Amino acid sequence: MTPGPAKRIVCAGITTLDIIYALDAIPTVPLKFRSSHMVTSGGGLAGNAATACARLGAAVTLVARLGDDPFAAMMIEELERDGVDCALVRRCPGYRSPVSAVIIDRHGERLVVSYSDPDIPSDASWIDAGVLRGADAAYAETRWIEAALALLPLARAAGLPSVLDADRRPSRPEVLGLPTHVGFSAPALRDLTGMEDLAAALTHASRNAANVFLVTDGDRGAWYMDGGSVRHEPAFPVRSVDTLGAGDTWHGALAVALAEGQPLALAVRFANAAAALKCTVFGGRKGMPRRDQVDALLAGT
Repeated sequence: MTPGPAKRIVCAGITTLDIIYALDAIPTVPLKFRSSHMVTSGGGLAGNAATACARLGAAVTLVARLGDDPFAAMMIEELERDGVDCALVRRCPGYRSPVSAVIIDRHGERLVVSYSDPDIPSDASWIDAGVLRGADAAYAETRWIEAALALLPLARAAGLPSVLDADRRPSRPEVLGLPTHVGFSAPALRDLTGMEDLAAALTHASRNAANVFLVTDGDRGAWYMDGGSVRHEPAFPVRSVDTLGAGDTWHGALAVALAEGQPLALAVRFANAAAALKCTVFGGRKGMPRRDQVDALLAGT
């Protein structure tokens, strides 16, 4: 069960509609292929993180931009079914919402082809301190960098823990200094540092940082900085059928754990458990676990 009253988390960034196809293997030739299974689900880093937080027992507000097309209505309806407050999801007249086509192979790995309207307004100056009223933590990502640059300083000023999902090398590197915790994907950290070994790359990237740097690497688990030392938390062994959204689940779970005041080592383990469970269910966001499932996995290890 969720300890104490539900924590409130504000998530800012991109939310998409994913059309997910199951194939035996990811195609390498330009032919027609028949999918064995197809699911339509919400996606996107912030949309997924918001859903993960909500399923883990948090009260969640999503700050995002969408077009004024039917896809936007579908995404908002699904988010609200999971209890995500979408009052700050802005519909932009004349623009298209982000959509992705996703192929999942028999090993659970994925190929993603995404589209985001390059002209949709990026202005985030309307994000002010009122957005965080009553919040216990904040989350942002690098796909809508203007929102991260607006929200994260507000969270720091309010003394709140905050998570930046750095799934790619940010176009505005100053964003890395704004949150309390930066969670890199392995490719993003390697791109940033030019170093293959993740422990060495994490040490190098965080050498002058005043915040906590972490990196995830799928079934190899996560590494994080603890003072001046690198710690490793192994992944939970599961039969993976779909990794889509696992990283987003991890970052959302980390935000929940930090909002609850969990120590860093336990917060990383909690995030690893949530991400592992997500991988056991096909359908991207549809596989994100509930709190009782995560608690059961943690209690059984």
